Amino acid sequence: MKKLGIAAVGLILVLILSPLSAFSKGPKHNPIRTPTALFQHVGTFDVMAGNGSAVAEIVDVTVNGKQLVYTDSENGAIGFVDISDPAHPVAQGTVAVGGEPTSLVVLDPLVLVGVNTSESYASPSGELVVVHRNNRKIVAVYELGGQPDSLALAPDRKRAAIVIENERDEDFDDGLIPQLPSGTLLIVDLRGPAKKWKITAADLSPVMESAFAGSDLEAEFVDINNRNQAVVSFQENNHLAIIDLVTGRTVNHFSAGSVELKNVDTKENDLIEFDTPITKRAEPDAVAWIDDDSFATANEGDYEDAEGEEGGSRGFTVFNVDGSVEYESAESFEHWLASMGHYNEGRSENKGCEPESAEMGVYGNGRHGRTLLFVGSERCNAVGVYDVSHGFPEPLQVLPTGIGPEGLKAIPKRNLFVASTETDVADAGIPTMINIYRLGQATAAYPMIASDDDDNGTPIPWVALSGLAGDPEDADTLYAVSDSFLAEGFIYTIDVSSQPAKIVSRLQVTGASESLDLEGIAVDPDGNFWLGSEGNAGSRPNLVLKVNALTGAVISEIQLPAGLEENARKNGIEGIAVTGETESEVVYVAIQRAWPDAGDTDTVNTKIGRYDVATGEWGFLHYPLEAEGNGGWIGLSELALLPDGTFAVIERDKGWGPTTGLNAELKAIYGVDLAAAEFRAFDDTEGLVTIDKTLLRDLLPEMAVASIWTAEKLEGLAVAADGQVYSVTDNDGLDDAPGETLFLRHGDWF
Repeated sequence: MKKLGIAAVGLILVLILSPLSAFSKGPKHNPIRTPTALFQHVGTFDVMAGNGSAVAEIVDVTVNGKQLVYTDSENGAIGFVDISDPAHPVAQGTVAVGGEPTSLVVLDPLVLVGVNTSESYASPSGELVVVHRNNRKIVAVYELGGQPDSLALAPDRKRAAIVIENERDEDFDDGLIPQLPSGTLLIVDLRGPAKKWKITAADLSPVMESAFAGSDLEAEFVDINNRNQAVVSFQENNHLAIIDLVTGRTVNHFSAGSVELKNVDTKENDLIEFDTPITKRAEPDAVAWIDDDSFATANEGDYEDAEGEEGGSRGFTVFNVDGSVEYESAESFEHWLASMGHYNEGRSENKGCEPESAEMGVYGNGRHGRTLLFVGSERCNAVGVYDVSHGFPEPLQVLPTGIGPEGLKAIPKRNLFVASTETDVADAGIPTMINIYRLGQATAAYPMIASDDDDNGTPIPWVALSGLAGDPEDADTLYAVSDSFLAEGFIYTIDVSSQPAKIVSRLQVTGASESLDLEGIAVDPDGNFWLGSEGNAGSRPNLVLKVNALTGAVISEIQLPAGLEENARKNGIEGIAVTGETESEVVYVAIQRAWPDAGDTDTVNTKIGRYDVATGEWGFLHYPLEAEGNGGWIGLSELALLPDGTFAVIERDKGWGPTTGLNAELKAIYGVDLAAAEFRAFDDTEGLVTIDKTLLRDLLPEMAVASIWTAEKLEGLAVAADGQVYSVTDNDGLDDAPGETLFLRHGDWF
């Protein structure tokens, strides 16, 4: 980017006192571009099953790009992964480092590890531990005099920088700073043998004099450019500094400022509502040089001041070394993720999607080379990729990740990029993982579905898609519903004529007698909708609703027989289909799991119900479930009418992925002939008839190829008017889930 020189004091004061909104703002959130090449997911490494690690936080790569090294703070170790074949990463073991590793860099054949050995916040300590990656031996240890956080290696590999954070105790004095001792920046001269390196402290006195709590710098992150200049973030102080690593002098420093945001969600009311303006301190965490004059900050936020105001501006900023702002993403980053279903409503009252990590890589050579910026969202489980080759960040694509992406690493030599995640739900089947992507095809595999803007210019919010149905006349139109993750029930109209598919409108369901957990949708011959709402065996009954397609108002409600509902378990109506003519329809519903108190045999069968609108009578039959394996319980998730008059159900287990926890083993479509089946009253003294089923398609292989980690909830299935088949997964609103949504196109196979 263009160099502007060192800023005058007046400009610094403007930055301190003014919101960043006065500078260049981000573009619209939703451009879908088709550049020369985009990233595709090629492999995932489960660090828990692979190396026995608890977590993968910061990650680096060897010079040849074939081995990853990551920190595992919980086990006090670093882990190694062979990515010679990135589609099939191989575990290579771990090395204990004598404390909590906070960061690392690879200086082949050595690995420099910052290790926290502190006994308390008041008496911080740490070490620089040097590991030889070939023989896995510790070859040198340096006392650092404080608690290390971030490490960076200079491009010329002659120096390293270590942030000494000496982090505050958030439980002392409400976490307010200053809390001594302060942190600093250490400079490591890497010339000579590892045991003879020299470590000196940078002169941060200008920062101490200017930051609002300068006696406690709270240094956070560091990156180094080709001029041997380090940019350092002081997160709680909302400050940035440029340090000359050769002289140790502070070249420049300035406030990171504040950002005016428009149309963000600030209420945790189980609804996604982009309608509130706020101004927030940026409080950057990660920093990444774009070129020698410009760097990006991930404005996560981490501090609540004495007035109770939290920092964190939900986006990223590009600064010039003179302190001027060259670009501000503002709310556009969060809106971009939200349009793809990656919005974490449970963080709305805090810091939203929390961009925490940033990384830069130059891919390609000469005039074909591209400078790419990667921004990781800790709470929305995604990485935004921007082309910054020409100064203005152009959004290229969003990469889905595991839960809580922490470490990002560009590997241009091999056209690879990796993201390591720090959060797991291991008992359910979601480990901490390293996701690997390769730059190649001109079209992005993800997202498979995204939303258009609404009338206010913000993305139509959506998460947790469940039931799916095709429009009986328009082959390009499908309908979906979202489940009880949101406080209200919604019907979404999807245009499948483009890739990704587009959510073009959202209709709220109103007038229901109970709260809703919409799990199924079907289109009536009169054009209105039939919806299935799942009960919870307590405050919410299972319901069948007919809903006006224009207004969303409930036309009628139908309950299951009282004696059946009284014996329901929480896994209730999960799919709905309709046949016949208006006012004489036959409505079918699938019950997800067995209700043992209602005549089912647990793990053996469940029910499918049939409701005759003209007579008001219910009938039921038993559906035989597959035997349980390593994927937990098995149940039904969808019921769809097929062109030949038979029906398809989704039968699935609770498993995720192939390794840790419950494993994904069953995600399949079975066919049943309900029209020819015998339905009986649920309490018929002779019992219910068990219907035959036929395997139509095993979707597990397709899901595994299309996802970073095979999702648990294959929830929706629809046949469009032209016979094309579609399915969708429920991303659980990112609640203990990665958040990736698969919208699969299966062709015409019925």
